[in-house]
Amino acid sequence: MEIVFETNRLYLCVLDDSHLAAVTEFWGNEEVMVHCDGASSNEVLPRIIDVYKRCHGTHGISVYAVKDKESGKVIGAAGFNVIDSVNTIELIYHYSKKSWGKGFATEAAAACLEIARNHGEVQVITASASPENKGSLKVLEKIGFTFIGMKWFDDTQQEEPYYEYRF
Repeated sequence: MEIVFETNRLYLCVLDDSHLAAVTEFWGNEEVMVHCDGASSNEVLPRIIDVYKRCHGTHGISVYAVKDKESGKVIGAAGFNVIDSVNTIELIYHYSKKSWGKGFATEAAAACLEIARNHGEVQVITASASPENKGSLKVLEKIGFTFIGMKWFDDTQQEEPYYEYRF
């Protein structure tokens, strides 16, 4: 398990095959992913892990497993989707329902900003969330993202609040 960043309560680690059971608790859970185009099937989850692992190897930045230091368990994922280049990346975060409401998303998202800052090539971080997902929108505002406006997203088939963070 390669640790990329450490906070007071969390480790952010490169995703690998050992995280498969844990990611089913969030990416494979319909209730958790209701605002994000639905849960991923058990067949797809190993490929998602592999894509993020390769992304870290290629770009030096990716989506990471979020591990609670106290319990030693992976409770979620946070980090960046790299679409065309590392100049503009998308922040995402998803957590198992048991870990909601404990400040983990805010702590890990703030750590992600430091990862991006330390990377050196990132200029803009984008983020969005379903209008109904008030918790995620609050996290973005807490860590300093700027609301840009509403934007249509084909994957969720809805207009969502769109945010940016610029270095």
